[in-house]
Amino acid sequence: MLARGVPDGARIEAVPKDESRLRQMLIDRSWERPTTRDWENVLSALPLFSTLSTRQCRQVAKLAQFAWFAPGDVLVKAGEPGDAFYLIVSGKAKLDGEPGARTLATGDFFGEMALLDGEPRSATITATTELQAMILPRRAFVKVLEQEPRLALTVMAELAARVRRLERSI
Repeated sequence: MLARGVPDGARIEAVPKDESRLRQMLIDRSWERPTTRDWENVLSALPLFSTLSTRQCRQVAKLAQFAWFAPGDVLVKAGEPGDAFYLIVSGKAKLDGEPGARTLATGDFFGEMALLDGEPRSATITATTELQAMILPRRAFVKVLEQEPRLALTVMAELAARVRRLERSI
């Protein structure tokens, strides 16, 4: 893994295909030197963080780390602690652990539940091409939530809405 100091682990959620604004934003940008403003723009386009105020989004964006993975590198491994949220900003990865392998690509993200509960990852994700990712570490995110309870409520409300949508689709 080339992700300087980033631990393994993950639950998976793909960005809905109509999230073309996010995908285009990721494709159009060079990610060699991302800034807090870049991460703020990306986070505000993600459903999980789209309802945050500008100030809240900026607080979360300051936590973002950037990581590079080579083909074959394991981003997260099933059974290991869920300790970060990942957003693929370029490249592709293979998701193992569910029936059949699935490909994740630019704009897909996983680990949002790990931000809150830190439970073990349900799947292994391996880079299949050179891959760049934005990572939000759980420990730092929890510290921000402790300082900013409204942020926690906003994120939990979005997660609850997503769970409800999934339940209706079953």
